[in-house]
Amino acid sequence: TPPLRAATLPLTELVIVTAAGDRHKFAVELADKDETRSQGLMFRRTLAADAGMLFDYQRDSNFAMWMRNTYIPLDMLFIAGDGGIRKIHQRAVPHDETPIPAPGAVRAVLELNGGTAARLGLKVGDRVEHAIFAQAPAPR
Repeated sequence: TPPLRAATLPLTELVIVTAAGDRHKFAVELADKDETRSQGLMFRRTLAADAGMLFDYQRDSNFAMWMRNTYIPLDMLFIAGDGGIRKIHQRAVPHDETPIPAPGAVRAVLELNGGTAARLGLKVGDRVEHAIFAQAPAPR
């Protein structure tokens, strides 16, 4: 059984690029193994406004998320292997174990503080830039 505590993972940078070209940077924890994905943001009481957790399933697959032992309302962005956002589930309810399904096969889910997607105007079709996704960032 996983420890009944808030586990933290190393931080990595992620950028969400909106259709309008706005760039929103986040420092995210990468959950890329079964153990870290199952623990997720459980038992956390706070999450910084520019923080989140990226659940990497390593390949496109069909799965569902839930909010067991999660105290913070979360926005869940379901992301395809090319970095495109395919679904946004806003303000998932703390402790709700109702499955929140992916919209078909996707590579990853980004969890952010509830209300972040609305505050930043994020939409399905916006793009996520991170090392796990196939697209190459634009040269600087």
